[in-house]
Amino acid sequence: MAVGNASPLALTLSDVSKTFGGLRAVDGVSLQVEAGERRAIIGPNGAGKTTLFNLISGELPPTQGRITLFGRDITRLPPHRRAALGIARTFQITNLFASLTVMENCLLAVQALLPTRLHLHRAVRRYPALYDRARALLKAVGIGEKEGETVRNLSHGEQRQLEVALALAGEPKLLLLDEPTAGLSPAESQMMTQLLRTLDRSITLLIIEHHMDVVLDLAERIAVLHFGGVLADGPKDAVRANRQVQEIYLGGAEA
Repeated sequence: MAVGNASPLALTLSDVSKTFGGLRAVDGVSLQVEAGERRAIIGPNGAGKTTLFNLISGELPPTQGRITLFGRDITRLPPHRRAALGIARTFQITNLFASLTVMENCLLAVQALLPTRLHLHRAVRRYPALYDRARALLKAVGIGEKEGETVRNLSHGEQRQLEVALALAGEPKLLLLDEPTAGLSPAESQMMTQLLRTLDRSITLLIIEHHMDVVLDLAERIAVLHFGGVLADGPKDAVRANRQVQEIYLGGAEA
């Protein structure tokens, strides 16, 4: 489903840059992402993709520029404030508590933005609604039967599925996915793509991904980063046909 021009803007980046000493990792990036859109960010290694995600999520402050979320300026807000406003993300390397169970990981995520997280002297089992919510999330991502498993015993693909469940726990408005199919087998990658395709359209997706088949399957629009700047941005078919993109990213041959 294409996103119409009348849709409100979920995310706006205005001339956003980040420098580390003499290195300009992100160079004057301006992007507009509409509510409900599926936008992919691609580019060669070192193009600035993950740094850009770190700027959006608040892990890093921008050197210059402005970031707005649904019209609200979040440029100087810390990560936890951005999370409370509706930003969630996954990471290229899984970021889970390996010694805890799947359910315990999910319960921590479900509580993260709720007042119950401050009730330190009351056992979490006294809140059955939290378990109901956690079970619904695990079922939604296809690992409901794994709730009692220790995370370290899960396959890599199942850990990725759990990460998506944790990201969804806070009911985000904007979900940042950093290489969601990295390290997955073809079957696991297909399963992850299907999972992301079926997410509620009220969630705006911004995806970093190297696998072009996944990008073309999920994204409606693609932004291409090169040396920290935006080389191309537009509908996926137009970006795919862009000669510069073909030469720099797609190996010189039309995909």
